[in-house]
Amino acid sequence: MKINALVAHDAAQPLSSGQIALRPLQQQDVKIEILYCGVCHSDLHMARNEWAVSRYPLVPGHEIVGRVVETGADVTNFKAGDVVGVGVMVDSCRECHFCQQQEEQYCESGFVATYNGIDKYTGDSTWGGYAQNVVVDQHFVVSVPQTLPMAGVAPLLCAGVTVWSPLRHFNVKAGDKVGVVGLGGLGHMAVKLASAMGAEVTLFTTSPGKGEDALRLGATRVVVSRDAGQMAAAQTSLDFIVDCVSAPHDLDPYLATLKTNGRLVLVGIPEQPHQSPNVTPMVNRRLSISGSSIGSIQETQEVLDFCGKHNITADIEVIAGQEIETAFARMLKGDVKYRFVIDMQATRW
Repeated sequence: MKINALVAHDAAQPLSSGQIALRPLQQQDVKIEILYCGVCHSDLHMARNEWAVSRYPLVPGHEIVGRVVETGADVTNFKAGDVVGVGVMVDSCRECHFCQQQEEQYCESGFVATYNGIDKYTGDSTWGGYAQNVVVDQHFVVSVPQTLPMAGVAPLLCAGVTVWSPLRHFNVKAGDKVGVVGLGGLGHMAVKLASAMGAEVTLFTTSPGKGEDALRLGATRVVVSRDAGQMAAAQTSLDFIVDCVSAPHDLDPYLATLKTNGRLVLVGIPEQPHQSPNVTPMVNRRLSISGSSIGSIQETQEVLDFCGKHNITADIEVIAGQEIETAFARMLKGDVKYRFVIDMQATRW
């Protein structure tokens, strides 16, 4: 089953149009015509082998929205014509403690990534969403609300659920005072989702120019983190912080803004470790630092349903596939508000 795709052949070369072979449809499989695929910063890391784990050839993309075109004999959840999504995972062991409690992202054997993973049926690499089609086990496919524009839904499959998962797991609720560090692809979704949950949202940013946008997205307060006076005024004011920044930075100023029993959750992964935080205020005020990885399939469906109810999508810029290298270059400069999404119908193969 040969299809067209945007392929990385090595770390030094730009992505180019090529063909890949999808696995034969298994009984539990769904074949999806990909309509839109979000461009995550991890796609750039993987295409350039910046994490030293890339296997070539490689087809990036794990924020997939499309239409079901074919189903295996045992598929019961979906039918041809359904609009569906696929996120960061396409399989897991299904048997460990975490898989059994529907937390596949923490599978003890390691989940199978949507791309650059190992397909357990073929032993070959899994192929991502920068392509015409994808074949996925129905358990790892989610339904997309019909009320939402499909292009804006795509980033919810990674960026959206990555911030939704800690908000839900740590029981953020209406009236809580929530901080969000960084207003990028993840951060802008954290602002939107926490605000829609009824929280009072403070956006921390190094860029004063992002203040107006943060308020538009749902923040009630903007704090420029390089301004010592603004940071001092925010001390001990927050219950919970989602830190979406993937560059190394000092965590102590953000810990200082937490109330007693407050929690700082890291969802960005820096290339170098953050410096070790000061333990004294953590002990004296029972503060916690946690990490959180993407989200489960159940949480992915939850965030899509929540967004359907509240009419939330990502702020996006739609591109054709042939523009991907320009998009990567702009991402490196922070020149996107707030997610690129590839329109597969506009892509020249």
